[in-house]
Amino acid sequence: MQRLKTAFLSIFLLLSTITQVSAADELIPAAPQVAATSYLVIDADTGKVIVDKNADERFPPASLTKMMTSYIVEYELNKGNISEDDLVLVSEKAWRTPGSRMFIKEGTQVKLGDLLRGIIIQSGNDASVAVAEHIAGSESAFADLMNQHAGLLGMDNTHFANATGLPADGHYSSAFDLATLAKAIIQSFPDHYGIYSEKYFTYNQIRQPNRNKLLWRDHTVDGVKTGHTDEAGYCLVASANRDGMRLISVVMGTNSEEARAQETQKLLAYAFRYYRTHKLYSGDELLNTAKVWGGTRDDVHLGLTEALAVTIPRGQADQLKATMDVDNVIKAPVILGQEYGVVRVTLNDEEVVTVPLVAMESVEEGGLVKRIWHAIMLFFMGLIS
Repeated sequence: MQRLKTAFLSIFLLLSTITQVSAADELIPAAPQVAATSYLVIDADTGKVIVDKNADERFPPASLTKMMTSYIVEYELNKGNISEDDLVLVSEKAWRTPGSRMFIKEGTQVKLGDLLRGIIIQSGNDASVAVAEHIAGSESAFADLMNQHAGLLGMDNTHFANATGLPADGHYSSAFDLATLAKAIIQSFPDHYGIYSEKYFTYNQIRQPNRNKLLWRDHTVDGVKTGHTDEAGYCLVASANRDGMRLISVVMGTNSEEARAQETQKLLAYAFRYYRTHKLYSGDELLNTAKVWGGTRDDVHLGLTEALAVTIPRGQADQLKATMDVDNVIKAPVILGQEYGVVRVTLNDEEVVTVPLVAMESVEEGGLVKRIWHAIMLFFMGLIS
């Protein structure tokens, strides 16, 4: 359908309160050198990839795997299928699982909420197997559930063979996929996300620290998960929130616990310093009132399905422009949420993002006489044949 392109709204007016910067501030230096096999940093709200290397390549994720294990626990809690007060029977397999441990004992019952903290804070392999068996009956069945969730989240370069991240054939993920998973954890389960920032957890009279050193070094960092095996190297998925802008970083394959923290700090410092996320429109904001033909009403309100934000280099906000393409003819019935155009945002004439412009309400068909009269008008206006 032919669309009528109209100037929509001046981004300069929208962002007029942003402090003007000098030309020197607008210069964006090259991204830092990062000593990791794979890495990236993205904005959590917009999904904008700011820096990346080998972000779609498949590597062993080590205990970053447990992000999916905890995600499924949080998903099931959110659905009401399980409770943090549920008592989980610890099997011999869970008790014997090697590697980092929460130190649960075979044959005992442990609260699910404690196991969740044991997974996130202590990186307990024993806790991961225990919840996998509790939710799915076996760890292999739970791994199948993990892969189903990965598919739903669009993690195309991920396959899980277990709930822990211990080395296994066909067990891999990518930096981009792990950032996608972190974003889902943060946005889908805010009531549980606070656990990822807890520095210590004590169980069975054993107090263990969170292995994410950045929780002590940077008060804006509030998650997410560390990982290490000989095969994977030292890995870290981190998230930080500064001045309303949340970033997610991933480093995989660094050579030490200290290196994964330092390389993550490089990425976060660069992205926060040289990029900024601007929230342009809210999800319920009226953006246009369009003509409706043959309806009980003669117009319809158009807007967005969710808030629109963009991540761009600092100092370039005044170069943002927004235009709106509205369907030339909108005929009743109009359906709530149906697309009737697009909002297009550009920076220096290059497209940044395009999102659907949708009906914020429904408009039913008008009477027969009105529909016929409007059809005649459209015909003579050359808008229909």
